[in-house]
Amino acid sequence: MAKNISNTQKPEKPFKILLIPGHDNEVWGAEYGNRKEADMNLVLATKIYNILKEDKRFKVFITRDGNGYTKDFSDYFSAYKEDIISFEKNAKEKMVGNITDGNFVRKKNAPHHRVSSNIALRLYGFNKWANENNIDAMVHIHFNDYPRANNWVIGKYKGFVMYIPDQQLSNYKGSESLAKKIFMELHKKYPISNFLPEKKGIVTDQQLIAIGANGTLDASVRSVLIEYGYIYEKIFRNNKTRSQFYKDAANLTVKGLENYFFGK
Repeated sequence: MAKNISNTQKPEKPFKILLIPGHDNEVWGAEYGNRKEADMNLVLATKIYNILKEDKRFKVFITRDGNGYTKDFSDYFSAYKEDIISFEKNAKEKMVGNITDGNFVRKKNAPHHRVSSNIALRLYGFNKWANENNIDAMVHIHFNDYPRANNWVIGKYKGFVMYIPDQQLSNYKGSESLAKKIFMELHKKYPISNFLPEKKGIVTDQQLIAIGANGTLDASVRSVLIEYGYIYEKIFRNNKTRSQFYKDAANLTVKGLENYFFGK
């Protein structure tokens, strides 16, 4: 865990937080009716960003805004595309070697949608950028989904869940500690997912690139992926309750970050 600092004491250097609102305008993730997950992710991530940027104890980055990927990241993807491809390839080859040598054991993970090669490249790019820029914590913002007959059907699952790296990955310990702090705050107001593979609330995973699949995040980079709820839940279907959720969830997420880095 990060060294505890009192809530009024400023650290020697601000902690660097990278917020990643999941998906984008081309691949927008889950849908309910005409509502897209990517848009919801961005609204919530922006609220978290706006709170953190006012706190001088943090230096906060966000991967996209209302105009698309921010300049830092659009420039990075353009300038270092081949480096990111090599980063991904080398990490996968190293992991294959670790598995072959018995140094890493594959486990069954919760089911996830497969991502395209372009999206995978962006996710690996975020990880490479985070390592290079000494990011202290990455928070991926998402809303969950489950296969349904069509986008207007309400599914049977509800609740939030947090994904963290597998215990065999080097950034597991810090990520777990961070996740617990955020989880404690969110769980004060929201129920845990009732989908069986997610019922523990904090779930380890080997396959999610966002949290360091194939060992692509340094041990110092804590990474959590939060599914704040299922996109079709009642609270998200109403404009008023959805807006209040964004506000409350942002404040609770920030409170969890504060509790981790500075102690409660």
